[in-house]
Amino acid sequence: MTLWRVERLGRRGDGVAVGASGRALAPLTLPEEQIEGEAMDGRIAAPRILAPSPDRVRPPCAHYRACGGCSLMHASDGFATAWKRQVVETALAARGLSAPVAGVQVSPPRSRRRAVLSGRRTKKGALVGFHARASDVIVDLAECHVLRPQITAALPLLRRIVVAGAARGAELSMTVIHGPAGLDLSVTGGKPMEPALFQTLAALADEGDLARLTWQDQTGDGQSITRRPPALPMGRARVVPPPGAFLQATAEGEATLTASVRNIVGGATRIVDLFSGCGTFSLPLAETAAVHAVEGLAAPLRALDAAWRGAPGLNRITIENRDLARRPLLADELAAFDAIVIDPPRAGAEAQAREIARCEVDRLAFVSCDPVSFARDAQILAGGGLRPVRLWIVDQFRWSPHVEIVADFARI
Repeated sequence: MTLWRVERLGRRGDGVAVGASGRALAPLTLPEEQIEGEAMDGRIAAPRILAPSPDRVRPPCAHYRACGGCSLMHASDGFATAWKRQVVETALAARGLSAPVAGVQVSPPRSRRRAVLSGRRTKKGALVGFHARASDVIVDLAECHVLRPQITAALPLLRRIVVAGAARGAELSMTVIHGPAGLDLSVTGGKPMEPALFQTLAALADEGDLARLTWQDQTGDGQSITRRPPALPMGRARVVPPPGAFLQATAEGEATLTASVRNIVGGATRIVDLFSGCGTFSLPLAETAAVHAVEGLAAPLRALDAAWRGAPGLNRITIENRDLARRPLLADELAAFDAIVIDPPRAGAEAQAREIARCEVDRLAFVSCDPVSFARDAQILAGGGLRPVRLWIVDQFRWSPHVEIVADFARI
C-alpha cells in the first residue's frame, strides 16, 4: 500500500494527498492526516486513515460513507467553518481582492427545507435517497441529518409514490419542500398521468397529507393535485412557488441572507433585484423601497407578482422577464436605481457584472453560491471602481463543500 500525507482540502472537499508517486485526491480525509491507499486516475477511492487529524469527528449518520449528500461530516464544526471561510478568501485573493468577514452563519442540523431526491423502483419496492458519491447508485435513506424531520418522515410515502408512478428502470427526480402548509412535492420522469394513476396519487397525497403533488411525466406534461396552497413567507408576503421552484435551502440561511442584503441597501428608495426568483429579496425590500424584479423564468415572476398583490402595505414591485446572461440590464437602464441586488446562479453573472461596472450606482449587494465565479465577477466590478468592503458567509449546506456569500460593494 502506498503512503500519503494530506496537505489540504480541494474545493470540493476531497483531500489533496502527496505521496512518492505524486498527488491524488482522497475523499473523507483532512489536512495533515497520514493515509494509505492506491491511486487510480488521480483518486484514492478508499483511503485508510493511519494518523487522524485532531479535527476528525465521528460522523453521526449511518449512510455517511456511501451517500454523496455530505462529504465533510467527518470534520469538526470549527474546522468546516474555517475552511469555508478560507475558500472564499482564497478565491478573492487569486483575483487580487480581499474584504473583512462581517459574520458567519451555519444552518443547524436537520434544517434543510428543500431537497431533490432520486427514486427508482426495485423488485421488492423502491429506493429513495441521494446518489452515492460519483455514482448513479441511489442510497436508500433510513435517516438524514440535514433534512427537516418532516421530510425524513415522508420517505415511506415517497417510496410508495415511486412504486406507483415509476417505469421499471427509470429514475424519478423528486423535489420536496417543507413549509407552513406541509410538504410540496414535485416529481419528474414518471409514467403518463392516466386516470388510474391520478386516483392512486390523489389517494397517496391525502394519506400523506401533502399540500401539493405535481406530476410531470416523461413527455414533459404536468398536472398538480393541490389540497392547500403551499405558501411560504417572504417578508410580510406569502408566496406560492411554482412546483419544484428554487428556494433558499434553509429558513435560517434565508434570514441571514435577507438581513445582510437589507444591511447593505438600507435607505435606498429604488432597488433593482437581478435574478429575483420568487422574491426572496424583492418582497422584504418592498417594505421600504420600490423594487424592480428581473428574472429569466416566467413562473417565479408570476408567483412573486401574485404575492406582492396579496400583501397590503408594500411598495410597488414591477417585474421583467429577461435572460440576464444574454441580455443584461445596460448601464443606462441601471441608472434609474439607487441600489442593486444580484443573486445569480452558480455560473455567476459575468455579462451583467460588466454593465454594473459601467454604471454609476454606488450601492450593490452581491449574493453568490460559488466563490470562484463570485471572485471573477468581483474583479470585473473592481475594474469599474466597485470593490467588496464586507462579506457575510452563509453555510446552508452543512457538511458539504458548498458555501454562500453576501458581499457589500462600494465605490473606492
